[in-house]
Amino acid sequence: MIYNFDALPDRKNSESIKWHYYDEDVLPMWVADMDFVSPEPVVRALQERVAQGVFGYPGEIDGLREILVERLASRYRWQVKAEDLVFVPGVVTGVNMAAHAVVGQDGLLIQPPVYMPFLTIHDNTRGIRQDAQLICGPDGFYSIDWDAFESAIIDQTRMFLMCNPHNPVGRVFTREELRRMAEICLRHGVVICSDEIHCDLVFSGHEHVPVASLSPDIGQQSITLMAPSKTFNMAGLACSFAVIQNPELRARFEKGQLGMVHGVNLLGLVAAKAAYTEGQEWLDQLIIYLEENRDVLYRFVREEMPGVTMSYPEGTYLAWLDFRGAGIEQKVGRYFLDKARVGLVDGEAFGSGGEGFVRLNFGCPRSMLLEALERMKLALPQKV
Repeated sequence: MIYNFDALPDRKNSESIKWHYYDEDVLPMWVADMDFVSPEPVVRALQERVAQGVFGYPGEIDGLREILVERLASRYRWQVKAEDLVFVPGVVTGVNMAAHAVVGQDGLLIQPPVYMPFLTIHDNTRGIRQDAQLICGPDGFYSIDWDAFESAIIDQTRMFLMCNPHNPVGRVFTREELRRMAEICLRHGVVICSDEIHCDLVFSGHEHVPVASLSPDIGQQSITLMAPSKTFNMAGLACSFAVIQNPELRARFEKGQLGMVHGVNLLGLVAAKAAYTEGQEWLDQLIIYLEENRDVLYRFVREEMPGVTMSYPEGTYLAWLDFRGAGIEQKVGRYFLDKARVGLVDGEAFGSGGEGFVRLNFGCPRSMLLEALERMKLALPQKV
């Protein structure tokens, strides 16, 4: 089946927060929610299940664990057992469960600029946050400050919260980078909680490596969180899973529900099974389209936006644009909202190192992306 990613669904007549957060004349390029219809097999599976008309408390969907085990083995050469999986309603929920299970009032290490909820996870456990800021090179490429990473770890540090592929800077960390970070964590007795929600959205020339797959020792000290939500554009169905190979750590994680998390909803499970069994054709076409969008965006920034640079995303559908040299004297997100009527996420929301940046979602039809870029170009301060 050939999918048409150039078609823009009418989301203004839905409950979409993406399309209702701003006024109607604003192009929403902010939240990580693609403007594409989900794979046909997912839609069909949901329609068939809804047609049954009964929506009682669900058990697990038959075969879903085995499908995920086989997928991790075939895509990532990662051998896990069915019992290693824990289903949760969302990755952020899973990160909070991990923090309650492992961190408590001790230390949590993160790498800003990073996904916004990471900045406040420690508050939910009354813990301490330690930052090991990523280094931005002159070409927009981000790397790890190894001295800062290890020196940020103190005796109280209990967990390293990793984002790979990284939101918002678009890095897909290499096997060597992952191994070095993991070995530092193991040396200090720090558990790794890895948000890998964008793991299926990696561009040519790069490979996603689950950090826990690197060695049995690393796997025993890791909590890995994945989901079909970003991959197949079904975040509203709230279905994710954790992979925890250490039984004791898995038991602690499950206790981190604190009586507030009671599993995944029925339709989320139905959609996940359909996506993972029949959605690959859609995903293969999506990756090609997103990669072309990325390249269109990168060229436009380089050729049409003087004073602006952009890191070249290795994965995700999120672009990280640097406007520090563009002469904008206020928060960049606010500037483009007012001057161009484009809704972006201001870089300051991602913590230290985000000032002067914005995050832009290019997971949309190309016509929408180009319209947003033209609006932003015309709104840029004129160089004298």
